[in-house]
Amino acid sequence: MTPSTAHRPQMSVEDFEELARRAPKNVQLEFINGRLYVKGDRITVEDFEELARKAPEGVKLELIDGRLEVKPMPDQRHRGIVMWLLRLFMQLRPELALYPEQQLKVGAYRKGHACADGALTPFNHFIAQEGDWANPDGVLMVVEVTSRDRDTDRRDRIDKVRGYAEAGIPIYLLIDRDNDTLVVYSEPEDGRYQQSPSYPWGATVALPCPVDVTLDTEDLKDYAD
Repeated sequence: MTPSTAHRPQMSVEDFEELARRAPKNVQLEFINGRLYVKGDRITVEDFEELARKAPEGVKLELIDGRLEVKPMPDQRHRGIVMWLLRLFMQLRPELALYPEQQLKVGAYRKGHACADGALTPFNHFIAQEGDWANPDGVLMVVEVTSRDRDTDRRDRIDKVRGYAEAGIPIYLLIDRDNDTLVVYSEPEDGRYQQSPSYPWGATVALPCPVDVTLDTEDLKDYAD
């Protein structure tokens, strides 16, 4: 990880000031060394949802393992990988839809709120749900593509693994740009995925039930940094 990536601020000072002005009255925000914090390190789910609704355009908030997080803005390679996968599923499983940037309630008690880079479900699955944050029941797979920021290790490789498993999502596909691999987490049980094989970009990757597709990932090499 380069120094510039490690110290990149989570948002601009102007966006923080606007967010702080809009925050619920009992939520005090701080911006220290480019990072967003809740004073006292506690925020209720209700206050988080209100804060997320009021966030400035381009600022996406998550509540992961009780911590307020700022989801990094995707760069062009990140977007390209999501679109590559979206087009693949249109061909391989046209009865399904991969929803980009899908907001989901995750964790054992659905108090976590994660914005997945992709959520695979039957077509039109979410239209009957109300509110900004969808119930994960019926989601077949979530996808995350790692970002070039200092929090990606804890967020994508630890906290979201646990949150998605606790929510019972059958498959979590992690496309890791730091080491050009895909990790297929599957078989959630007791809040943990029992399987997590890793594959290099270019490999043939079998996604198990209930997705049941085989991915030719040779094209991923085009997105390597």
